[in-house]
Amino acid sequence: MSKRKNSPCAALWVAATFTLFTMSVNSNAQFNDTPPPASADVPVREVVLFSSGVGYFQHEGSVHGDAAAELRFKTAQINDILKSLVFNDLDGGRVGVVTYPSQDPLAKTLASFQVDIGDNPSQGGLLNKLRGARITLSTGGANGLESVSGTVLGVEEREMPGGKEGEPSFKKEYLNLVTDQGIRSLELARVERFRLDDPGLQEELNRALAAVAGARDQDKKPVSIRFDGQGDRRVRLGYVVETPIWKASYRLVLPDKGAKDKQGTLQGWAIVENQTDNDWRDVRLSLVSGRPISFVQDLYQPLYVPRPTVVPERYASLRPQEYEGGQKAGKQAFAGPVDEASAPMSPSVPGASRARVAGAFNAAPPAPMNVSESVAPLADTAKVGELFQYTVGNVSLARQKSAMIPIINDPVEAEKVSIYNQSVLATRPLNGVRIKNTTEDKKQLSQGPVTVFDGGRYAGDARLDDVPPGQTRLLSYGIDLQLSVQTKNPQDKQAIQTGKIVRGVLLVTRKSVSTREYSAENKGEDDRLLVIEHPLRGGWKLVDTVASFETTDQLYRFEQPVAAGKTERFIVREENVSTQSYALLRTDLSDTLVFTQAGEIPPAVREALSKAAARKQALAEIQRQVDEKNGQINDLSEDQNRIRENIKSVDRTSAYATRLLKKLDDQESQLEKLHADADALRAKLDVQNKELADSLANLNVG
Repeated sequence: MSKRKNSPCAALWVAATFTLFTMSVNSNAQFNDTPPPASADVPVREVVLFSSGVGYFQHEGSVHGDAAAELRFKTAQINDILKSLVFNDLDGGRVGVVTYPSQDPLAKTLASFQVDIGDNPSQGGLLNKLRGARITLSTGGANGLESVSGTVLGVEEREMPGGKEGEPSFKKEYLNLVTDQGIRSLELARVERFRLDDPGLQEELNRALAAVAGARDQDKKPVSIRFDGQGDRRVRLGYVVETPIWKASYRLVLPDKGAKDKQGTLQGWAIVENQTDNDWRDVRLSLVSGRPISFVQDLYQPLYVPRPTVVPERYASLRPQEYEGGQKAGKQAFAGPVDEASAPMSPSVPGASRARVAGAFNAAPPAPMNVSESVAPLADTAKVGELFQYTVGNVSLARQKSAMIPIINDPVEAEKVSIYNQSVLATRPLNGVRIKNTTEDKKQLSQGPVTVFDGGRYAGDARLDDVPPGQTRLLSYGIDLQLSVQTKNPQDKQAIQTGKIVRGVLLVTRKSVSTREYSAENKGEDDRLLVIEHPLRGGWKLVDTVASFETTDQLYRFEQPVAAGKTERFIVREENVSTQSYALLRTDLSDTLVFTQAGEIPPAVREALSKAAARKQALAEIQRQVDEKNGQINDLSEDQNRIRENIKSVDRTSAYATRLLKKLDDQESQLEKLHADADALRAKLDVQNKELADSLANLNVG
């Protein structure tokens, strides 16, 4: 078989864009269960695993003449197979028909048989479904078992009285059977067994039971692909199914102490699992760093569309119609075989006798292990569109087995730092490293855990996010016990900057300044580079502060060197300029008067505010007078009510009644004057309110 040149993402996916869908079904196509002329072995040759939970599998092989390749899949994978299956018959042949076991809904399948057992009927229920069928049964009686043959008429329930007085009644089922001697009614509980005399009906029952049993077999389904042609030919087929995501795991060796080039070593391993039912033998394995969109659609389950029942017009009654409103028209796989023997081994710890353990205290310590030595990456790398892939050839991995495969062992820029974030630890920074993806061939680093080694010893664990080539990330792997950081609470100051009036609205500009101090003390013997993470607040900007070397959506990152045995201070100062608005017509008088005393407000604005305040003060005085008049009116009205009540209780011709009537008359005159005065004041208030509103609406100062 010649070497394949096309990648799975190119020629195979486009090739013969589905002969199965474009062909006219020829006379050789087999849709029945007749076995194909020959069976073809088409093993898996290429596997592409994505970090989105799917994998592409490509099978390649040879066939002779008309042949069929059979693959077996889990039932849950059939939908993916039907959605993504593609094929090639490369040497003049063509793809025939793909067949697989149908999966009609069980209830619909059972309903298609003459004996419907879809509702799991009882013995009586089953016999009711067999009405009209001839059966032979054995029933118990006083003389032992009796054989009875007849046609099932039906099963009925009868109310039976209680055995003793006070006992409740109960029901019994009786089978009515049409026999040669007449209709017999047999107690169903005494029927030991029965059989169907009609062989065809018995076969239908057996098939229904087989369908129930088959519905439980959800493990494996065969899919047969037929290739039609003459002579020896090369064939390929591929599909996408759900697979475990491949995972990345890293080892980072930090630069030696005092190194000036800041160069470390990053070692990467890919963890892959073969959860399929096929062994991978010398397959080409590609690990793609990317997340293509994938979904599952139910193509395996037969779908039935409900159809309306049409009644002949002469028998149909006309129903009222409802009408809805309408609108007017108007890279690629392992470079060598990988098996369990080639997996990395942890340093062995030999068993030691008591004498050897005792002597170990006087022995020289073992040399640190060179983590990156003896590990060679097996993967070739390539950028495929927007994705990046690692490819290893000739991979062998048994089914239900997993493997670790080295894919990276490159020098990278790595600078040791201490990372401080007050929300993580209040007084201690974390040991960290600033790593830049300078791997060879511009590899894409997928997210995964990182084990950090410093001086050949384990230093801690970190987590790495997806890092494209050339980008930088911070990793933290421990607590820095040599460096302490104290943070003073931020000092916030606020002051008025200026003000202006626009269409009667006072706009006051304020500037807020927040200052936070970080104090770092280095108690160690080595200099430290401290990275300070400071919260980023919307609307605030840095002033009089060293520029951050990096900014994220949530924080600034600053650098501060701290020499051994020294203490350094770092101050972050931020300011926020905001504008508050006050509608002069509706704002309380006291709220605007305070700005007439603020020196930051321009004199013209303060003068306009004073005039507006004086006019509002005058309006307030008129309103006070209106309120006073209304109070007097209310007092007089209450006193009039009292006088009227007194008049009712005295002699109308008495001197006291005359006096009360005169007082009532005088109060009525006072009320008339008070009402007139109040009306005049309200009219004056309305005029001055309108004049003030009109003047403020056009007032622009500043």
